[in-house]
Amino acid sequence: MSNNPQLPHAMPAVQRRGILLVISSPSGAGKTTLARRLLEDDDDIHLSVSVTTRPARPGEIDGKDYHFATMAAFEDMRDSGALLEWATVFDNCYGTPRADVQNALDQGQDLLFDIDWQGAQQLAEKMGHDVVRVFILPPSAKALGERLAARNQDSPKVVAGRMAKASAEIDHWAEYDYVIVNADVEDSLDKLKAIIAAERARGPIAVVKDGCPFQQ
Repeated sequence: MSNNPQLPHAMPAVQRRGILLVISSPSGAGKTTLARRLLEDDDDIHLSVSVTTRPARPGEIDGKDYHFATMAAFEDMRDSGALLEWATVFDNCYGTPRADVQNALDQGQDLLFDIDWQGAQQLAEKMGHDVVRVFILPPSAKALGERLAARNQDSPKVVAGRMAKASAEIDHWAEYDYVIVNADVEDSLDKLKAIIAAERARGPIAVVKDGCPFQQ
């Protein structure tokens, strides 16, 4: 007689509920690079596509990089409750469509959010335990300034403005679940992946569906 326990003929199929991974940082701390690398390496997480009023940059695709909208359309979404969070950053508005996020969670899909501390606060208030917040810090103010200057995308005036704002943004690091000091991209990426693995194992409340995933 086998000592192995017998599985019941019918068991409920359990699907893990998705997680909402928020990555925030001051400009130049490496958030965008880490997000891009994570999306390349992990097929089980997808970027949440925000709606924004800023013009598209060269190479950006509407619906893939952002949902580009007029100010009037953005305000309609905001006022109707169609946005989970929104914020004004450097005179442009950004927001997260509610329906897209809810559909992903219900399907067990993980979403990555590249948003600032204002958006992270709003998202956490509305989505609770579904949200995992990670703050990326630069190794030093000097390193942050050098990274911003090396971009060659912004004017010196814009760089100075971003540096001035960085201090205020960094003040919110303690509101996050995890903090990574990004002195080395590969090391920081490994830490980010470890955080995701731990959160997936801990998992939010599971979604139970009819059916049997096991065969006796």
